[in-house]
Amino acid sequence: MILDPATVSANDAYKILVTAIVPRPIAFVSTISKDGIYNLAPFSFFNGFCGDPPIVGFSPNNNPPKDSLVNAQDTGEFVVNIVTEDLAERMNRTAKRYPHEVDEFPIAELTPAPSTMVKAPRVLESPVSMECKVTQIIELSKRPEANSLVLGQVVFFHVSDAVLDDHGRIDPLKLRAIGRMGGTAYCRTTDVFHMTRPQ
Repeated sequence: MILDPATVSANDAYKILVTAIVPRPIAFVSTISKDGIYNLAPFSFFNGFCGDPPIVGFSPNNNPPKDSLVNAQDTGEFVVNIVTEDLAERMNRTAKRYPHEVDEFPIAELTPAPSTMVKAPRVLESPVSMECKVTQIIELSKRPEANSLVLGQVVFFHVSDAVLDDHGRIDPLKLRAIGRMGGTAYCRTTDVFHMTRPQ
C-alpha cells in the first residue's frame, strides 16, 4: 500500500499514524482552569523530548480546543500522570469530551492531590507524576483536525517507592504502565527484553 497524505482524508492518515506508531505512552494530564475547575484527560500523542532540562509534551486537538489545552494556555501549568494497568479503566472514563465545567476526577473515582510547584493537582493513585510549567505551545496546523503541541518543563517529580528497583530507578515491571495501540487496543509493558548498546 502506498498513500499520499494529500490525497486521502485526514482520518485515514490519522489511522495509519496511530496504528503504525505503537505502542504510544499515555499522558494522563491534570490541569486546573482559571476558574478553579479541575480537568483530567488522557493523551497518547505524548513523549519526553529533552533531559536537560526535563521537557515533556502532549498534543491535544484544537477543534474545539480540549480543556487541557485551554487550561495550559491560561495557567501555564499541567501535570502528567503515568497510567498503569490498575488505572486503565478509570483513565478510559475520562476520554470522553465533557463540558468545560465538569471535573473528571469524581467520574474516574480518582483523588486530586496537591502538587508541590504548580496549582494543578496530580493523580494520587498514579505512581509517577510530573509537575510541569509550559515552555511552548505550538499550533501545528490551521486545518480542522489539527492539534497543538504543549511542551512543559518538569519542575517536580513524584515517584512512588513501590515502583523503584534496588538502585532507586523506576522498574518497568513494577510500574506496569500501559500503552496505546490503534482503535480500542492497548498494550502492557511487562514483556521486556534487553540489548546492550554498542560501544
